[in-house]
Amino acid sequence: MSGVLTGFAVIAAVIGTGYVLGRFALLGDGGREVLTKLAFHVASPALMFETLSHADLTVLASAPLAITALSAAAMAGGYALVGAVRRWPAAPTTVGALCSGYVNAGNLGIPVAAYVLGDASLVAPVLLFQLLLMTPVGLTVLDVTTSGGGDSLLRRLTSPLRNPIVVGSLAGVAVAASGWRVPEPVMEPFHLIGAMSVPAVLLAFGISLYGSALPGRDGERGPLVLSVLLKSLGQPLVAWLLGTVVFGLGGRALFAVVVTAALPSAQNLFAYASRYGVATRLARESILVSTVLAVPVLFTIAALLG
Repeated sequence: MSGVLTGFAVIAAVIGTGYVLGRFALLGDGGREVLTKLAFHVASPALMFETLSHADLTVLASAPLAITALSAAAMAGGYALVGAVRRWPAAPTTVGALCSGYVNAGNLGIPVAAYVLGDASLVAPVLLFQLLLMTPVGLTVLDVTTSGGGDSLLRRLTSPLRNPIVVGSLAGVAVAASGWRVPEPVMEPFHLIGAMSVPAVLLAFGISLYGSALPGRDGERGPLVLSVLLKSLGQPLVAWLLGTVVFGLGGRALFAVVVTAALPSAQNLFAYASRYGVATRLARESILVSTVLAVPVLFTIAALLG
């Protein structure tokens, strides 16, 4: 399980660097906002395009993807149902639902898959599902629910086409589906700019931690506890049930889908919440708590299934 520790150590180091930047105001008062905008509007779209342009789309018809989709939908849907019953506002509920089912498949999932599961490609189904479906749907809902209600129906329906991350993802899928290989000199700028995405998000996350109260110290305790329980315990449990009962998986295949389901909430959800000015504290605390809990959860899964 050295891959788990390595992945968490790298993430903690970059977040800690961001905390230091915030502690000494080295980037000024607007440092976090600039990093968030850089990640959302420039770096993340480039990363999405590069990642998806050479993706193997055949994994879209696989049992791991079905388990990923169903378990994530169950967690997000469960959170949304509670939010509807409790009459929580739509936009914060969307952020909480994403935190409940959107796993850190990139900067943590890849090293965990490589060092724990022995094959980095095992994380591909969850990456594709999140990039192709969860991200566009979540951002579209946030676009619509934070627009102020003055937009026309046509503008609302076409809102995904104005979202840079969605555009970058769709462009990458189009390239992958066409079979065209983008020449290396053309792809290199996307690689360089996309490489800024994860560090920018983690640094912004670290800056936001400076001066913040401990998690659950305000009125968002209920949504926080719900999202963390669904993400850290509910999703791997549902993935295990689906894998064994519905799809008949066992051995390493079952271990892989449960491990990926147990990954914590993705840090880029904080960038999304910050971009729309909605539930940033809920996103930050859900990511932080689920990341801390992921260590014992992953070790427990390894002991039981590994």
